[in-house]
Amino acid sequence: MSTKNQQQLYSGKLQISKVLHDFVDSQALPGTGIDAEQFWNGFEAILENFTSRNKALLMKRDSMQKAIDNYHKERGDVNAQDYKRFLSDIGYLVEQPEQVEITTQNVDAEIATLAGPQLVVPINNARYALNAVNARWGSLYDALYGTDVIPGDKGK
Repeated sequence: MSTKNQQQLYSGKLQISKVLHDFVDSQALPGTGIDAEQFWNGFEAILENFTSRNKALLMKRDSMQKAIDNYHKERGDVNAQDYKRFLSDIGYLVEQPEQVEITTQNVDAEIATLAGPQLVVPINNARYALNAVNARWGSLYDALYGTDVIPGDKGK
């Protein structure tokens, strides 16, 4: 769907498609105790806080992927020790820290206290990993297409 043909609304510095804005304001927020102005201001603050960091991480990921692609293009057979050293050199692999402590706050009870389906999947099979995520939290596809956030008259 072209954004040129879509009506845009503004909230602070955000440019928001009317369809998304209307969905959030009229369907997603009611009953949450969060008013629309509070939501859009908070969303803008999150974007301001994380956008530059996200762009930097994406650039780093692209750089690593190019290095990995070039590594494989330049070699026929890959020596596992050489490959591991290469991945460490470019920062893709890092040493495991001796001690890690993680704390969380404001976690929904559904995730914090209820055990969900646990699937052990091979890390090198993306389809299995995605199925494991979907088994725990449901399908993003189903969540998106189960709403009317995308108008039914578009994309036919």
